[in-house]
Amino acid sequence: MHSLMCTLLLLSPTLVAAQEAITSGDAELDPIFTAYVDGDRTDALTTLAGLDRGDKRALLTGILEGDLVLWKTESRIVRVEKDGRSYTLFDLVSGEELDTVRSRRVSRLKLDNRLRGFLRKLIAGLGLESEDPVERLTAVRALVSEPESIERQRIDALIENESNVDVLAALRAVRARQLVASSDPLEQQAGITALASDLSADSRRAIRDIANAPEDAELAPETREAAALAMVNQQRSVERYRTLETVFFGLSLGSVLVLAAIGLAITFGVMGVINMAHGELIMLGAYCAYFMQLLLPDALGAALMLSLPVAFLCTGAVGIVIERSVIRFLYGRPLETLLATFGISLMLQQLVRTMVSAQNVPVSNPAFMSGTVSFNEVFSLTLNRLYILAFCLVVFTALLILLKRSRFGLEMRAVSQNRSMARAMGVRSSRIDSLTFGLGAGVAGIAGVALSQLTNVGPNLGQAYIVDSFMVVVFGGVGNLWGTLIGGMTLGVANKLLEPWAGAILAKILVLVFLILFIQRRPRGLFPPRGRAAEAH
Repeated sequence: MHSLMCTLLLLSPTLVAAQEAITSGDAELDPIFTAYVDGDRTDALTTLAGLDRGDKRALLTGILEGDLVLWKTESRIVRVEKDGRSYTLFDLVSGEELDTVRSRRVSRLKLDNRLRGFLRKLIAGLGLESEDPVERLTAVRALVSEPESIERQRIDALIENESNVDVLAALRAVRARQLVASSDPLEQQAGITALASDLSADSRRAIRDIANAPEDAELAPETREAAALAMVNQQRSVERYRTLETVFFGLSLGSVLVLAAIGLAITFGVMGVINMAHGELIMLGAYCAYFMQLLLPDALGAALMLSLPVAFLCTGAVGIVIERSVIRFLYGRPLETLLATFGISLMLQQLVRTMVSAQNVPVSNPAFMSGTVSFNEVFSLTLNRLYILAFCLVVFTALLILLKRSRFGLEMRAVSQNRSMARAMGVRSSRIDSLTFGLGAGVAGIAGVALSQLTNVGPNLGQAYIVDSFMVVVFGGVGNLWGTLIGGMTLGVANKLLEPWAGAILAKILVLVFLILFIQRRPRGLFPPRGRAAEAH
């Protein structure tokens, strides 16, 4: 009999392993993991959660996510990182790398669905006690789908002691879901009232389920009516916020159009030059942002800020060269100017393809332009588009002040209205022409820097905006900066409002048709030139 027992023990290595103590590198944790491996898993987890140590939440999360495993040959609990078919093992406490083994030498700590749910509740409960509001908020949000997993008394106590606004709102949402799940009609109605202002998907679903519950459901008529009213109000709020979001995207698109067109409004509107290379000047500005990021790869914010003056100076210089070498000899010959600048645009595109790359190049958003500003669960604004919108208004204001309050602006307007009289008054019209074209080109360059934060940067970048730029300038009124601003914003919002039901391509077609019909009635645009400016055009 004795020999038979010895034989059974020799043939049962797992049984022997179960008898052995499990080590972890921490004497306090060893009995807990030994109990867990031996099968008392719920008690072991409860004991672990009750320890007075800062890493207990990380340990519970590691068990839940499979990061903690049993190293079978050493009977040791370790943290693991998978690398293909191999596992790199790390000490649980010190984090020191221990070994790299094959998968058969480790085994995951056993979990079933019941235990996973129990673990999630433990982790959420620990997060509720955290001093970090972000961790508390994460823990409360984990309870939203399972509000019954926490006692009402504890929720009430947490609400009373909570100071963070976001965590407090999340706690109240959990409390409201507990009331909705109650069998008391008065509590259900109170929960519905509390959830009515919450536009999250879970809250809307909870109210919709009550409003659309079967007739045989045990619901008071008042409860069903309150849910139906709350559902209608939520739908209206969602539609209103979605409309606001669409308008914001329209203004964002409009700001892009204004940035792309405002330089053209100077060269085309003031000088009467049809510059088909304007899109390529925008493209050169975007490449300035790319090269600045190559120079300052670890300071994306500084690279973006520095790329604005660099792009303005570089593209402005290119514009002056184009004006002095080509356009100066073609004033008064619009068709030849159009063909010449179209040729220049092809040359600039090919130059970029040859010197840089024919493929798109990466331009990253700095940290302060990444992310969103969330107002609620259904309405949020992207930071990069907010910054572009603000940047557009800053550029517009700076140009307006330059043209209205500076001597250069006065001389530029004088040359555009009556070149002969301006020359008679001592204004060097050729110099003003060069500087005006350079100003328009420089503004196109900084527009390219802004566009590099929204779209792909490549040799064909400018082609996507040249037609839209001419549309904005013609629609707003040739040579009128206010017309360019209002025209660009109007076309952007109209385009985005039409897209949901017409599609992106058809929306552009409809906007173009509208613009053609509008120009038939008002050939000079929204804000036509007046006085001598009208005679000049």
